[in-house]
Amino acid sequence: MKEIIKALSRLGFDPALQTLIEPHYLQQDQVARVCTVDKERYIIQNSKSTVTATLTGKMRFAAESALDLPTTGDWVIAQVFDDDSVAVIHQVLSRKSLLKRKSAGKAVEHQLIAANIDVACIVQSLDRNFNINRLQRYLAMVYEGGITPLVLLSKRDLLTQAQIATKTDTVGKLYPDLQVLPFSNSIDDDVQNLKKQFDPGKTYCLLGSSGVGKTTLLNNLLGTQQYETGEVREKDGRGRHTTSRRQLIHLDNGAMLIDTPGMRELGALEMNEGITHTFEDIALLAEQCRFNDCSHQHETGCAVLQALEKGEISEQYYQNYIKMQKEAAHHERTYLEKRQRDKEFGKLYKRIMKHKIKK
Repeated sequence: MKEIIKALSRLGFDPALQTLIEPHYLQQDQVARVCTVDKERYIIQNSKSTVTATLTGKMRFAAESALDLPTTGDWVIAQVFDDDSVAVIHQVLSRKSLLKRKSAGKAVEHQLIAANIDVACIVQSLDRNFNINRLQRYLAMVYEGGITPLVLLSKRDLLTQAQIATKTDTVGKLYPDLQVLPFSNSIDDDVQNLKKQFDPGKTYCLLGSSGVGKTTLLNNLLGTQQYETGEVREKDGRGRHTTSRRQLIHLDNGAMLIDTPGMRELGALEMNEGITHTFEDIALLAEQCRFNDCSHQHETGCAVLQALEKGEISEQYYQNYIKMQKEAAHHERTYLEKRQRDKEFGKLYKRIMKHKIKK
C-alpha cells in the first residue's frame, strides 16, 4: 500500500485525504484522480496508468445534480478491468475545494469547472481585457470554492511602466492582500519567474477569457508548443476558444495545472460566501446597518449607503456588489424552485409506476 500512496502523491494525494478512505480501497488500488471530463467519458489516473472510465448506472441514476458527478481534479473510487484498459467509477471522494459557476445560457444549473484546486490563477490581459468587474466575479467564484486566488496580468510588453502601475494599483487598492503579477509570454524572464509560483504536489488552474494568453502561458510552462493558440479578433478584442475541455496537466517540477476554456459568462449561483469575501468592506459595513435584512439600496440607517455618499466606497464597486447579489439571489430562487419541481415529478413517477405494478 505504501507504494500505491507514494505513486498517488505525485498526483496530489495527501495524508488528509487518506484519512477519509477505507484502507481496502488503497490496498486494491482503486483510488484514482480524474484528469479529463468529456461529456460522460472520463479519463482517470491511478498509481499505475491512465484509463478511460464511465460511471456505474447506480451512480448516474442517483445523481440529483451536476454536483454529484465527477469533474476534473476529483478523487474517485474506481475499479479497473481488462488489463487496465477500462474502468468504472463508483464514488466521488470528499472535495477540499470546488470551482463552479452557473451553467451558460438560460438554464439554471451548476457547471463544475474543477475540484481539489489549491490556487486559481486568474488571467487578464493588461490591454482591452482588463476589467475590475469581471475580476471581482472570478474572485467571488474562487473564494466560494475555498481556493486561493493569484492574479496574472498578461501582455505587459504592450504597455508602459506607468500604465501597468496604474492598473496594478487599481487592484491593489481594492485588495491589498491579493498577489498580482504582471507578465509577458514573450519575455523569458517573466515566464521563468512565473514557474516559481507553481509548487510541486499542488494543483493549480488557469481561469480567464479567451485571448488573454492562457494557452500560450501553458505552452511556456511546459516548454513545448503542445496546445493550439488562437488569435484575438481586432474588432472587439475577443479571442476564440482554443481549450475545449478541462484537463489535468503535469508540469516538470511536479505541480499540476488544469487548463479551462475561456469563459464569457460568469453567472452567480450559490456564491454568497464568495461575494461576501470579495466585497469584504461592504460586508463589514452591513453589520452596522439599522436593519438585519437591509438590502443596502434604499433603507434608512444603511451604513453601506452612508459610506457611498461619503465617498468611502466607489459607485462602480457598490453597483457591482448589488448586481452580483441580485443575480445570485434570483438564480438561487430559480434553482430551488427547479429542484422542488424535480422532486415532485419524481414522486409522481414513482406513484404511477407503483400503480402499474399492482395492476
